[in-house]
Amino acid sequence: MNSTEPIILITNDDGITAPGIRALIEAVKDLGKVVVVAPDSPQSGMGHAITIGSPLRLDKVDLFEGIEAWQCSGTPVDCVKLAKDKILHKRAHICLSGINHGANHSINVIYSGTMSAAMEAAIEGIPSIGFSLLDYKYNADFTLAKKVVREITERMLARTMPEHTLLNVNIPNVKENLYRGMKICRQAYAKWAEDFEQRTDPRGKHYYWMTGKFINMDKHSGTDVEALQEGYTSVVPVKIDFTDDKMKEWLEMEWKDWAKMP
Repeated sequence: MNSTEPIILITNDDGITAPGIRALIEAVKDLGKVVVVAPDSPQSGMGHAITIGSPLRLDKVDLFEGIEAWQCSGTPVDCVKLAKDKILHKRAHICLSGINHGANHSINVIYSGTMSAAMEAAIEGIPSIGFSLLDYKYNADFTLAKKVVREITERMLARTMPEHTLLNVNIPNVKENLYRGMKICRQAYAKWAEDFEQRTDPRGKHYYWMTGKFINMDKHSGTDVEALQEGYTSVVPVKIDFTDDKMKEWLEMEWKDWAKMP
């Protein structure tokens, strides 16, 4: 590796053997020095969980020709932390997480291991992107997704990005001739309406299986859900500062006789 070659850290939450991470590697492997650190098993829905009560295993694997790759027994966030502390000898230029099998738009950004891994890298000052394809099938076609990954990664590597840059990129499951391009969007106000179906195991004990449906309550334009429905890739810039500035102002006014303000 030459000194000017960018370091590209790649991770995911579907596990190091998932087709999505192989597609992600193929899309960018000639753009810099690629280092893969990913979970050794699926970790979907782990959010920003970290491992604190058990040891972490980190093993080098030979899964991708010519690519340094490690599998970790922990969560997606654990993978990024270990990559930074134990594997990379200097800060990565960019972190790519995915390509996730299934959507991570709207409220899913809260639960997504894909996005949490990218967020952890952004916290460390590494410009980061979480990529998701709206196809849950194991054998999904990543042809279009790889082109989107390539274009966005090239754009980010070509310029100095603002500190803590974090993008949530969702790619529609459409044929290439129906694909309409990219849109910079905001996160939709949409959520899963869960239902916990009670079932009975062979021993007669009850257990619960989460089901439900996705509900979009956002009737305004410019959202990630709308863009995806129209055949666009949605690109949502995500903040790592969760402060609600409007609520802060409201509290300062309503609670000024009680709360100590800075």
